[in-house]
Amino acid sequence: MNQTELKKAVTESSGISRDTVERCFEALRSVALMELQKGGEVPLPGLGKIFVKQRAERMGRNPRTGAAVKIPPRKVIKFRPSVEIE
Repeated sequence: MNQTELKKAVTESSGISRDTVERCFEALRSVALMELQKGGEVPLPGLGKIFVKQRAERMGRNPRTGAAVKIPPRKVIKFRPSVEIE
């Protein structure tokens, strides 16, 4: 399912106009982005939660040369599914 199909499915299943659905998705994206940038987490009731995790510095390999390369620490976005999903 792509983004267009998701919006269409939500529109059909809820009876809400397509414009309203698009504005809701945009608002959710904006709020989630702000919260994740602060290091918080975003709950998606019945689905799970999105959160930021700090990855430690680690050693990797350059695939071309095979030389060891230090990969710096960074933040990544993770998703943890809800236990309620069947």
